[in-house]
Amino acid sequence: MQLRAVGERAVLVGRDGEAELEVDPFSLALDGDLSEALHEWARVASAVRRSATSEPGPAGAVISRRGRQLAERLAASMGAPVGYEDPLTGEVSVVDPPEAGEPAAPREAPPAEPVPWLTGLTVSAFIFVLVVFAVITLANTLAATNPLLAIVSNIVVTAGMLPSVWLVRRTPIWRWVAYGVGAAIAAGWLAVPFILF
Repeated sequence: MQLRAVGERAVLVGRDGEAELEVDPFSLALDGDLSEALHEWARVASAVRRSATSEPGPAGAVISRRGRQLAERLAASMGAPVGYEDPLTGEVSVVDPPEAGEPAAPREAPPAEPVPWLTGLTVSAFIFVLVVFAVITLANTLAATNPLLAIVSNIVVTAGMLPSVWLVRRTPIWRWVAYGVGAAIAAGWLAVPFILF
């Protein structure tokens, strides 16, 4: 079995006597993301082939390396050697599956980004002041009419903002806004007794 990029799709080519048979990776019992990654690799290789006037350069090296990595994953998934035909150079190599007792090579985790504490906490503090001012002003204004309206306004503000805060609490930039809003809602609830009495 050999991995090739034909046009914009990845195919596995095998021999049935004299004839070559092309098989789509999606038709095999492979991991779904492996099949998708194979086709994505083939589309990128096709785009580089079309745009390269002479030597593909660094892009060619990346495509070759990625194709070889995918061939290794394919060999491990199938438990059999897989031939790999480089889509840019035409060079053919054979990739063996890992030994039975040999652990699979661990994937490198992307380097962790440094946390922008100063900027993030500044944004959180600004949002906290803005939202707590708005919540307390609203509750104070409505408490002058009817004290129950101050509680109702806090319920409405909390119910309106909390789902959004919960959804973005782990998003890299928006989490700082979520921290400020969450703290302001809590402070607004702590201020309600002082507004009412």
